[in-house]
Amino acid sequence: MRLCAKHRTPVIAFGTGTSLEGHVGAVRGGVCIDLGGMNRVLEVNVDDLDCRVQAGVTRKQLNAYVKDTGLFFPIDPGADASLGGMTATRGSGTMAVRYGTMRENVLGLTVVLADGRMIRTGTRARKSAAGYDLTRLFVGSEGTLGVITEIALRLHPVPQAISSAVCAFPSLADAVNTVITAIQSGIPVARIELLDDVMMRGVNAHAGFHYAERPTLFFEFHGTEAAVAEQAGMLGEIAREHGGLAFQWAMRPEERSRLWQARDNTLYAGMALRPGSKALITDVCVPISRLAECIVATRRDIDASGLVVPIVGHVGDGNFHLLVLVKPGDAGELARAEALNERLVHRALAMGGTCTGEHGIGAGKIAFLAAEHGESVAVMRAVKAALDPQNLMNPGKIFAA
Repeated sequence: MRLCAKHRTPVIAFGTGTSLEGHVGAVRGGVCIDLGGMNRVLEVNVDDLDCRVQAGVTRKQLNAYVKDTGLFFPIDPGADASLGGMTATRGSGTMAVRYGTMRENVLGLTVVLADGRMIRTGTRARKSAAGYDLTRLFVGSEGTLGVITEIALRLHPVPQAISSAVCAFPSLADAVNTVITAIQSGIPVARIELLDDVMMRGVNAHAGFHYAERPTLFFEFHGTEAAVAEQAGMLGEIAREHGGLAFQWAMRPEERSRLWQARDNTLYAGMALRPGSKALITDVCVPISRLAECIVATRRDIDASGLVVPIVGHVGDGNFHLLVLVKPGDAGELARAEALNERLVHRALAMGGTCTGEHGIGAGKIAFLAAEHGESVAVMRAVKAALDPQNLMNPGKIFAA
């Protein structure tokens, strides 16, 4: 980093390359620092439910390492991403509704700044009132303020009991209103995932499942045996009130694995709906009370566009994704896809939401940042200029210049 600063050379930190908004593209050349070899778990503190890892450790690697301790790391963005990359992009995923995002699960960081200085932020204490919260500044900074090399993370006890279920609904509104009622009722569901009827058709075609091709919710409950049974019963009643069909339950690990395989492979299942296509993947997040309205309006917009677009979402926290299937080389389809994405973002912003719940800004959503944050972007730029005055850290991301 000192050498790059001396020679005014841009630096792009690379984890596993699973980000979706062009975060690791070297748009201005420079040096790519591959952190994959920094893949050691440095310490696990079982009594304090925390650990410290190097940036190249992946989430699956960490969970394999701690599996005999009775603890696990719950943040699951789908891909086996590096924990450094997940920190840099403020990743989340399917269990954020219960366990939070990377923001809530990072205790501290080791960061190398643009001029080569190394700093450590945070402590292992569960709270602190000491100075600026630099840890949260770097979580989600997308490599534009420094290179994250180590992360201290919260771990969580493995639940005594886990139960999963699938339930189909007559309409998108019925499915999403079930989620809204469950959240407002305080049911501590670990995961609530939505796949619309288009995505369910792709799941069946891709993996040979035989689910009803209707809007479908995938649930998971964590806790004691009694708590899981109570949560499942309460949610079952709510689902029936909204027209939910019969639940398909999965209790044994192999059954749960097969059930969640349908959700985890939605990218490939979606692309199977149109062989040879490429997926433009986007996301927004809105307040839970506006979720049904936003998703239903988006489905109408998709149908009017003539594009093939499955919807899938972490609807327990108001976050959902579109997989816009576009024929490679078709400029007209790409233009319609980009216009659909722009309307989606502005719809979410008008409802008090955000242009991205978990993918980040990268290079792909720069245009939407000012629409969401207005004058606050100038403050972000000032922070960037203070820590990286030569604009060497992942230039061309978050800000246009």
